[in-house]
Amino acid sequence: MHYTDWRNKTKDFKRIDVRGIQGNFFPGLRAQAMGLPAGAGLEIIQSFDPIPLYEVMEGLGFEHYTEQTGDAEFHAYFYRREEKQAEKDIPMRPAALTNMPLIDEGLGKLAVEFWKLTWNDEKRFLPYETRLLLSLTNAVGAGRMRQATRELVKAYIHGLDSAALDDVFELLAWNQGIGYFSSEIGPSTLFAAYKTIKQLEKQGKPRDEIAAVLKEKFGEKNPDVRVQ
Repeated sequence: MHYTDWRNKTKDFKRIDVRGIQGNFFPGLRAQAMGLPAGAGLEIIQSFDPIPLYEVMEGLGFEHYTEQTGDAEFHAYFYRREEKQAEKDIPMRPAALTNMPLIDEGLGKLAVEFWKLTWNDEKRFLPYETRLLLSLTNAVGAGRMRQATRELVKAYIHGLDSAALDDVFELLAWNQGIGYFSSEIGPSTLFAAYKTIKQLEKQGKPRDEIAAVLKEKFGEKNPDVRVQ
């Protein structure tokens, strides 16, 4: 189905203006989206193109169409083609991007477009999990353990073999030094997530169960990992 097939229904969509909302508004939006029947929809107003929402809403059975009506005003229409009750498993969504428009509307737009170019653009050559590991090691080098932990969790949930993480931590010990590794990396949430994976694998736990534990212990509920 194309936008032109349901365009005349958008006047009846529930309108939600999320401009200026601080924090992660997606849980509330998801609850409303999941409660809609097929044939209904939502209109989301944001100060930038809400690119991070598209794949998630698609997983719930929605099509989308977005119009820009001003320099910092986008109207995204989501039409529910079919009822799906679980959005795509995309852990650690870039919720922090919603902070950028609070500083400057133009900055918000640039941040979202830069994120799309870096992580979702078809021109990217390196596999997604490789880019996550590069981001992880860069984050460690900059002292951003919060980001490094998030990249590790995403990489494992995406399907990365934990043997690759063994290599990463060995290289971190080599490049950062044993002293830094012992005092900064060893006690971090990053290394705690890694140890959790290795311990559960040693116990013979399946990947999906380990992924669920990672999301629970090292997801947005963890104050040392969340970004909002």
